[in-house]
Amino acid sequence: MSISRRSARTLRALGVASASAALALGAAGSALACDITEFSAEAKCEGGKGVVVVTDKDPTGTPAVVSVFLENNGADARKVGQKRVTGSLKGTAVTFTEDWQPNAIYRVHVTAGKGKGKKKALVDADIAPNLTTPSTACTTQESKSPTPSTPTSRPPSPTKSAPAAGATTPSGSQSSTAPAGTASNAPSPAAGDSNLAETGASSNTGLIAGIAVALVVVGGGAVFLGLRRRGANGGR
Repeated sequence: MSISRRSARTLRALGVASASAALALGAAGSALACDITEFSAEAKCEGGKGVVVVTDKDPTGTPAVVSVFLENNGADARKVGQKRVTGSLKGTAVTFTEDWQPNAIYRVHVTAGKGKGKKKALVDADIAPNLTTPSTACTTQESKSPTPSTPTSRPPSPTKSAPAAGATTPSGSQSSTAPAGTASNAPSPAAGDSNLAETGASSNTGLIAGIAVALVVVGGGAVFLGLRRRGANGGR
């Protein structure tokens, strides 16, 4: 049975549409596949220590393995570390602790989309160009409190000077007695009180003593007059 021209045209149009759709799906698949350009690396300082941060912005979320190497004259000097990361549209970061030196060079290698049964990974390349660290090293931000300095030697204690030759040192009894002329806190006794304390008599002692003196004088005068009269009578 022969195919009519109309049927042939219809089949041809369907073939062209299928091919176009296949090309479009292939282009879309290539655009959505994981790519090395979606990875970036940066050297930073966190808490005064150096780190290398690798960010994966793969929107398909393809699991990847990131390896970081320190370079020396174009060759790997040592491997810093290796970590797994699953990318996202906003970006997923993995951090490698590394006390990097200024102007150091690091090679960052990414392997992604290599599963079981796959002969070739979607990504198996280095991030270009290599990572170069800043020209200034990280410094510790923690402030150290100053420690008080301890004196190495104590100042000499004052020594008592020896007494000069011939000088007498006051004894304990002399040094303890109060100096002369120091007024006593006790009230001084009155004149009458002092006489009473000395004689033991009352306050009329002065009057009695005056009377006694007067009697003595009168008596003496009487004796004198008597003796004079007796002498006058004897002369007659």
